[in-house]
Amino acid sequence: MSLKDFAFNVLKTDNYSRTGLIETHRGNIQTPAFMPVGTQATVKACKLDDIKKTGSEIILGNTYHLMIRPGVDRIQRVGGLHEFMNCDLPILTDSGGFQVMSLSKLNKIDREKGAIFNSHVDGKKFYLSPEESIRIQLGLNSDIVMIMDECPKKSNDYELIKKSMNLSLYWAERSKKAFGKNSHKAIFGIIQGGLFKDLRIESLNGLLKIGFDGYALGGLAVGESQKEMFKILDDIKDFLPENKPHYLMGVGTPSDILGAVKRGIDMFDCVMPTRSGRTGLAFTWNGRINIKNNKYQNDDSPLDDKCTNLDLNKYSKNYLNHLFNTNEILGSTLLTLHNINFYQELMTSIRKNIESRTFDDFHDKYVDKL
Repeated sequence: MSLKDFAFNVLKTDNYSRTGLIETHRGNIQTPAFMPVGTQATVKACKLDDIKKTGSEIILGNTYHLMIRPGVDRIQRVGGLHEFMNCDLPILTDSGGFQVMSLSKLNKIDREKGAIFNSHVDGKKFYLSPEESIRIQLGLNSDIVMIMDECPKKSNDYELIKKSMNLSLYWAERSKKAFGKNSHKAIFGIIQGGLFKDLRIESLNGLLKIGFDGYALGGLAVGESQKEMFKILDDIKDFLPENKPHYLMGVGTPSDILGAVKRGIDMFDCVMPTRSGRTGLAFTWNGRINIKNNKYQNDDSPLDDKCTNLDLNKYSKNYLNHLFNTNEILGSTLLTLHNINFYQELMTSIRKNIESRTFDDFHDKYVDKL
């Protein structure tokens, strides 16, 4: 039986913001979409069934982490990542370039061999070429595959960023060739170029010549300010292809998402809601709450009394404060689910306001509050 081809269509627009539908053989994804991060074949502290109940329609896994533990062969033996973690949602896998930069104890970049690095877990040496990154992602059987790129640290060194951008374009060609013909899957290119407008546009134009199913912006969320990030999005928004998904990698806060949607972004992922949930920070429509604060010992109200999903409003701030201050695991689970649920409520509201062409007002109401 042939599998359904990957497809994307824009449905409604409101200035640069837009709603759309990504179609995959595992299910459809409404955009703008937020992808909970399941780095190591799990969204930390949560069952996948509960993640689905938040309205999440796609999750993200990571090539770097999965190649180290448990290894692609172990996952491939059972049929891929979906079977391994009992997931029937579409899965996007990041290529590992960002983690090579940020986590490895020792790394070296070779134009032909790719990234040569030592594992952050045990120091074991790995080689990750563009071809190997794609081989691993196809072995994981992910639905959206990312090209192998070099993700440099933030720098004002123009020549350094240009050299890195050109290397990423070379690796993009090799990634696309290694991906081959997989019409039921998608491969996304990654736009690099740091904080330099001309390099970002040059990178995008190079990727457009190769041809990808979607276009991501990488090399952000690496220490730049929100203002700098938004400037890059403003610089490139008129050049992004209208008929392809636009993905801002590793971003971010609710405020980041609102500002990026206003500039034409369709897809997001970030560890922010899950990592914050495990450390006691909750996102709400009234702003952020540090549930560890002593003032919540006398607050018997829920984090959000309007939330009926997953019975999350059954738990008071008083009780959650107790769970975190006694290091009970349930606190991490409840707050992580709350945060993911809030992010999905945010995405639903964003889509509704784009459809009614009121997104700018919605953006202005919440961008400084959330």
